[in-house]
Parts: sequence; structure tokens; C-alpha cells
Amino acid sequence: MSQRKARVEHGLRDVLTSAIANDVKDPRVRAATLITVSKVELNVDMAVANVYVSIIGDDAVADGVIAGLTKAAGFLRGPVGRELNLQHAPELRFFQDVSIDVSAKLSSIVREDEERARAAGRVVESSIVPAKPDREPK
Repeated sequence: MSQRKARVEHGLRDVLTSAIANDVKDPRVRAATLITVSKVELNVDMAVANVYVSIIGDDAVADGVIAGLTKAAGFLRGPVGRELNLQHAPELRFFQDVSIDVSAKLSSIVREDEERARAAGRVVESSIVPAKPDREPK
């Protein structure tokens, strides 16, 4: 990946985070408890930006937030392009980032499994694997 593309992606993430928090007045977007721009991916010619948003709230709220952000994409495109001094601001496409939800669900499943194992009387080792030393002591 080129350095310029990485810089623009990082800049887009920062500018979009503040723009969504301060400028978007759509009630669907405001309904969420917390919205975080987790990742921005630009295509090769930097004409389209896939914006992944982490949303705290139930599924209905998350769907509403994505719909509201999709509706506001044209409104956000101009100020974002001016803020980053881009000649052509990329088209913004919003997607829900579910990686945080998936990791939380997986950790709760592991926790429940360990509790069931303890209740059954089995010895449960910690799910944290200790680091191996680089070399053996002499």
C-alpha cells in the first residue's frame, strides 16, 4: 500500500469521526449510544472509500445508523474533501463493523464454557497461553 493512500485513509477516519459526531443531525444516527469509525479502505484509484463503523446499540438501531449515514454521505463528502485538501473527495460507502460484536460474543461463549466445566468438576486451564522464552536459561 502506498504511503499516500495510508495517510488519506487515516485522515478520512479522523475527519469522519468528528464530522459524524458534530455535523450529522439525522435522528437515526443520533439514536446510537456510540458510533466509532473503525476502519476506512480506499480502492486503488481512491475514488471510493468503504467506511466501517462500529455501533453500540441493538440491530434495529445499527441498521438505522447505517441508513442515516448512507443518506448523509453526500453531505459529508464535501467537507471531508476540503478538510483533507483532496481534489476529488471519494464516494463514501458505510458498512457496519461487526468484529467487536463477534469478539464479545466469542469471549462470552468461552467464559460460559469455562463456568460449565468448573460446575462439572473438571479442571479448567486459563485461556491465556503463557509466552515461551526465546531461549533456555543456562
